[in-house]
Amino acid sequence: MRQGRGAAFVRGRQVAGWAHQRAGSRRVVVKSRMIRAPGRGGRARAHLNYIQRDGTSREGERGQLYGAETDRADGDAFLARGKEDRHQFRFIVSPEDGDQMQDLTAFTRDLMAQMETDLGTKLDWVAVNHFNTGHPHAHIVINGRDDRGEDLVINGDYITQGLRERATELVTLELGPETAQEQRRKLENMVDQDRFTSIDRQLLALGEEGPIDMRGDQGGDHVLRLRRLAKLERMGLAGQPEPGVWQLASEMERTLRDLGERGDVIRAMNRAMRDRGRASDPSQFVFHDAASRETVEGRLTDRHLADELGEQIGLVIEGLDGRTHHVAGIDPTALEGVRTGALIAVGPAVTGPRPVDREIVQVAGEGGVYRTAEHLDRAGSIPRIPGGDADAYVASHVRRLEALRRADIVERIEAGVWRVPGDYLDRAAAYDSARAKQLSVRVLSNLDLDAQVTADGATWLDRGLLAREPPSVVDAGFGHDVLEARRRRQETLVERGDAWHDDDGQIRYRRGLLKTLERRELERVGSEMEAARGTSFRTLAEGEAMHGTLREKIRLASGTYALVENAQEFVLVPWKPVIDRRIGQEVGGVMRAGAMDWQLGRQRGLGV
Repeated sequence: MRQGRGAAFVRGRQVAGWAHQRAGSRRVVVKSRMIRAPGRGGRARAHLNYIQRDGTSREGERGQLYGAETDRADGDAFLARGKEDRHQFRFIVSPEDGDQMQDLTAFTRDLMAQMETDLGTKLDWVAVNHFNTGHPHAHIVINGRDDRGEDLVINGDYITQGLRERATELVTLELGPETAQEQRRKLENMVDQDRFTSIDRQLLALGEEGPIDMRGDQGGDHVLRLRRLAKLERMGLAGQPEPGVWQLASEMERTLRDLGERGDVIRAMNRAMRDRGRASDPSQFVFHDAASRETVEGRLTDRHLADELGEQIGLVIEGLDGRTHHVAGIDPTALEGVRTGALIAVGPAVTGPRPVDREIVQVAGEGGVYRTAEHLDRAGSIPRIPGGDADAYVASHVRRLEALRRADIVERIEAGVWRVPGDYLDRAAAYDSARAKQLSVRVLSNLDLDAQVTADGATWLDRGLLAREPPSVVDAGFGHDVLEARRRRQETLVERGDAWHDDDGQIRYRRGLLKTLERRELERVGSEMEAARGTSFRTLAEGEAMHGTLREKIRLASGTYALVENAQEFVLVPWKPVIDRRIGQEVGGVMRAGAMDWQLGRQRGLGV
């Protein structure tokens, strides 16, 4: 990086001095990030999709990708060219006076042309302009190869200083040097801001060697610095050991930067609520980071890049508790197929029982006692034991039991013997979920409330009505909408004969209502699809097997289903995450307890 492209330009400016550090130069903020292996896991595509998201253009519509010679760049082609690149460069270029510039696209093209001259190579780049903040800015993405097909290596100082230098020169050329009056006005606007400002940077420089002596009239920006110090004192970030002498708190910069980020999130939440036509109440805003152990249920109102150079997504959720939640640190792959407006639950990853736990329950049997000696005997009869070593196989189960013993889930009676409770599988899964580092997104329903009221399937509203312990719903905000939708859904069920009023006026539901509704919807959808597919549809009974090709994911009111088809027929069975990457492949399974017990991979003798 020290010897990369652009090093000659950097050395020249280090001798002559940087223009962006001179008085009168227009300020430009440049943020940069290099991503390694961008083609892995769809990360580059996720980033490109989100910088083109709705609401970022000047008219509030979807952002438009452009390039050096086109106003409508092909994002798929750009990603294909960079699929095998070792790295990718991402920049955000934000002129402080961008709202005064005539054409941000022309500015970006001029900047990239100058960058190509400095680096001595043509660049494969695309960009999107954003106008959804107070400072218009451009997102620029550059593939990681030069015009000879070799790895593009850019000098580190060019990334941190050189690009800002060129951007400053272009903005200053267009708008002219910044006047003293403009500089003063900008500084005055910074005095009361709850974020890290250039005045704070000046104060940190003054305080490097100890307390800051502000006594007497020191001219220049002295009055503005005093006013800023007074603001910091009210925030608990500065104090006066003696009159006129100031001491900055050690955590001042970090606190102000965190407050700035929080302010950006609050603005995003206010904007999302406003776009929904709902009044926003900051006192009802709740913030969750990636380490949160709390599960939030509600309507997905907005999503945005939490770090606009990265991939992590921030979600705005109208909760069932009547509050508005912001959840940060979501992996974009968790949002594939999840539309804005869907009902979701976000929290620690919910995992099903592990195979090791199922094995422990089988060995423990009805008596609920697991013995290593018995397990060793059973393992000896397994034709192909995992790892090929029975002792090691059983030892892995013992380690699991010991971990759960420390969590008070199982009890060790004596060496090699454990007592396993009847709800072991549920408690073990809850233990894993509580320890999960990554937040998961679980779709409760892709249908909005109005669509669920009239749907013929088993909806999320129905499950709430029939739940023994329904989730707490507060009669405020989105919670009020849910309670009203439940009431309307009850009326619909009564009209259709699926529910009735008893002598006390209470609503009663037909036995097995959810299964009845689900069956009705599957039969309707299956019949509609028969003619289009040319194969017959059937439902799988308990214990029946089906082998075929996994064609697609089908989202219905009753949930998400997998369409599995062979030459004669097709079925719709409940979807599981384990088959997320199996579309187009041969799969098979057996219907057990209303769910598919999948057998993945090529099967022999396909058919039913």
